[in-house]
Amino acid sequence: MSQGILPRRWLRRARPLLGTLVEVAVARDDANDDAAIDAAFDAIADVQSCLSRFDAESDVTRFHAMRAGQSLRLRPHSAQVLAAAQALRDASAGLFDITLGTAPAGWRCDAARLYKLSDAARLDLGGIGKGHAVDVAVDALMQRGCRAGWVNAGGDLRVFGEAALPLSLRDEHAGGVRPFATLADGAFATSHFDRRTRSQAVGIDGSQPVRAHVSVAAPECLWADALTKLIALSGDTADPLLARYNAQAWLH
Repeated sequence: MSQGILPRRWLRRARPLLGTLVEVAVARDDANDDAAIDAAFDAIADVQSCLSRFDAESDVTRFHAMRAGQSLRLRPHSAQVLAAAQALRDASAGLFDITLGTAPAGWRCDAARLYKLSDAARLDLGGIGKGHAVDVAVDALMQRGCRAGWVNAGGDLRVFGEAALPLSLRDEHAGGVRPFATLADGAFATSHFDRRTRSQAVGIDGSQPVRAHVSVAAPECLWADALTKLIALSGDTADPLLARYNAQAWLH
């Protein structure tokens, strides 16, 4: 996914986070816009420190070090993301699986506490955590008085206020990009899957069919991000879970 050319009225900054390049943009006439952008990046870094399996102090790393039967108290970002992942797992009969097949039922989240039910369970929140980080960054911008803008984390995008962002998608057949839609006051996520990169789609074990290009629009980026993985597996753009989260999906 790419963005169209936008007027100079937007102040845009980019920083490497979440394993990609994150862009934050706000209207130039917003008060303290530079400080607001810094706060948005700080919020994303905070989410990353909670959820990254590469961070030695993250809740995910702490979970991996536990034995079955043990539990840990989660930080707020981890609790929110794991509660959402558990809801999707249960509602999809296990199709949405943040353990990537290691032990789908090997964990349980109860409010701010995470329980390890199987020694085999390994968590990877890459399929949902990035969307949450985008939402948190947008919240930070709005809390600091920004009236309009967006956060784009490598294809996970949320726009707010009076901003309207043109979207283009990669053309997998002809090459380049093609215009797709305009996004205003909402979130949009696109994920590309193939056999070589199937680990991006939670729960794919190599024998299941998977759609190459999936896009989802939703009010919040956490759900847009997570639902791309679910629709990649089900191939059903009328999946009832889309309506539950006021989302719409496309297969390309």
